[in-house]
Amino acid sequence: MVKLKSSASKPSKTSGQGGEDSAKKTFAAALRLLTRRDRSETELRQKLKQLGFSFSNIEAAVDQCREYNYLNDHRFATERARTLMRTGRGVGSKIKLDLRNRGVNEDIAYVAIETAESEFSPAQLLRDQLNRRFSTFDYATADNRERRRVISFFQRRGFSLELIFSIVKEE
Repeated sequence: MVKLKSSASKPSKTSGQGGEDSAKKTFAAALRLLTRRDRSETELRQKLKQLGFSFSNIEAAVDQCREYNYLNDHRFATERARTLMRTGRGVGSKIKLDLRNRGVNEDIAYVAIETAESEFSPAQLLRDQLNRRFSTFDYATADNRERRRVISFFQRRGFSLELIFSIVKEE
């Protein structure tokens, strides 16, 4: 006769001391994730969920991180907007879309974009990128295919069509 082990005799990880230990492990995992890079609250929750932590432990860890100011969506959104603008990878609507995909509240995203645009001029960013990436481009002599390629490049980064044409034609 084969004797089966009963799972009821083993203590569960979520009961008693094990639950407290699991909450500490969740917080420790959250800290490890935040030391690698700043994240939004939504991103942190998603990552902790992927790692298999329970909802209650995730919420406790997020609250604790927020309490210690390790997690701050305002700071995250502002820094993300600045980085995207400084590197020329996005302005305006592109930044808004990026922040929305990362779970940042629309009001917070709007303030972050305003802050970044007050520090960096979209027109100057476009000029710099045009000179750096398309130094030989001349709108007057370029064929339609080349014009579309350059204009599409800047549109994908969130520059308005009006701004693109004004800068491209003057350069």
